Amino acid sequence: MDSKALLEVSRNVWLDRHAYLRAESLFACPEEQRRASRNSNQNKDTCALQNQSVSRPDHEASSVNSPYADLVSEINAMRNKIEQSLKGQELGSGNSLCDRIRHLEDENAKLWKCIGALEHVVKALEKGLQAMHIGEMGSAGAAPQTGKDDEDVDLFGTDEESEDEEKEKIRKERLMAYEAKKSKKPVAAAKSSVILEVKPWDDETDMKEMESRVRSIEMDGLVWGASKLVPVGYGIKKLQIMCVVEDDKVSLEVLSEQIEAFEDFVQSVDIAAFNKI
Repeated sequence: MDSKALLEVSRNVWLDRHAYLRAESLFACPEEQRRASRNSNQNKDTCALQNQSVSRPDHEASSVNSPYADLVSEINAMRNKIEQSLKGQELGSGNSLCDRIRHLEDENAKLWKCIGALEHVVKALEKGLQAMHIGEMGSAGAAPQTGKDDEDVDLFGTDEESEDEEKEKIRKERLMAYEAKKSKKPVAAAKSSVILEVKPWDDETDMKEMESRVRSIEMDGLVWGASKLVPVGYGIKKLQIMCVVEDDKVSLEVLSEQIEAFEDFVQSVDIAAFNKI
């Protein structure tokens, strides 16, 4: 048994229990003191025999004919259990370490495979970029040549001796017809979308009649749209009406003056919104 196992046994086993019990009995009973003086030598021999039996092997301890033979056998059995447990721990730790090393080796192999696949992808991308760069360089170099070829081509045939005055006349006629057609195309008139706010004098004003008076105004380039009544306060409502006007034909100032001419219904006219179409 090594020193570590002996230290563990000495901590967990009370080897001197008999000595403590004998001292307690001697202290309690004076007669035992006299017996202790006669048996002191025998006790010393017994203690020496006990110490020797702990350090001997199992087969020597079993041969000792003393009242402590059972204790020695228990100590030996405990020693064997401790040694077996220590060996089992060493084997278990070794197996777990081997498993961990195998796992790390497998992961390392997988990582190398991934790195190899990435290298192939990067090389393929580099080749594709190089091919694209070469194609761009080729197209850039070929572009000036096409420009020179276009300059050499005479679209109207002015340098050809076979062109005569009739072809030139036909070309001019086509150009004149295109310009005439373009000039006859009507130009879209500029229009604006306007929202007018017409305010009455009080809450007793007939709003329907006022709206009909406003819509009765007719001008070239004026188109009336939707309308609604918006509450102002104290029961008074104002008329919001939308119209589309042609900027060159309709003046908003003139239109506002014509609406304000209905003095019995209209107090004022304001422009709420103005948008170009």
